[in-house]
Amino acid sequence: MKRFALPAVILVALIGFFALGLHRYFTLDALRDNRDALRAWAATDPVLAMAIFVAAYAAAVAISFPGASILTIFGGFLFGLWPGTPLIVVAATIGATIVFFAAKTALGDMLSKKAGGFAARMEKGFREGELSYMFILRLAPVFPFWAVNIASGLMNVSLRNFLIGTFFGIIPGSFVYASIGAGAGATLDAGGDISLAGVLLKPETLTPIIGLIVLALIPVFLKRNAARKEQ
Repeated sequence: MKRFALPAVILVALIGFFALGLHRYFTLDALRDNRDALRAWAATDPVLAMAIFVAAYAAAVAISFPGASILTIFGGFLFGLWPGTPLIVVAATIGATIVFFAAKTALGDMLSKKAGGFAARMEKGFREGELSYMFILRLAPVFPFWAVNIASGLMNVSLRNFLIGTFFGIIPGSFVYASIGAGAGATLDAGGDISLAGVLLKPETLTPIIGLIVLALIPVFLKRNAARKEQ
């Protein structure tokens, strides 16, 4: 029963989330239509607003809601780059860790099917360099966040490497999306619109991320080279 407890809570929360129509509030349209009310709410009691935001973000990630980028923009809009980015990183890491533990429990097989061949393709990477590979998976925007959470649990990645790789690996992407949110108010007030199309593929965004990925790959190459010399 203990093994079923956490997955059961996540499943019930996911069903309730969509049944109550809460997903309608996690959109850019909702941000645009309610921006004045959101600003006033965050300004009235900043500490409470931050706590509620972190809890809501972590819960959304924990139920694998595919709207993390939207929530990141909300964070930047409400709190700016500081303390918005740290709040986003902490909340996302908490939610990801919950899924990570759920993947190790009784519903691991079901979650494995959801991840599909994606998990199998990552197994070799984890074996070659767990922390480096985790860092790369978090940096590269092409990998689904929820799938990495599930696969990491199924591959028995150590909690330490999962936390370090997740926390530091999502900082660049969180900063980019939070910066969009931080400038969203002025954009919307001027009659413009917010767009995520190609944000992470722009040269000024992609170049530093590629550089970080290359740095993360260095330990993997050194380990391979050492193994070859031993052989």
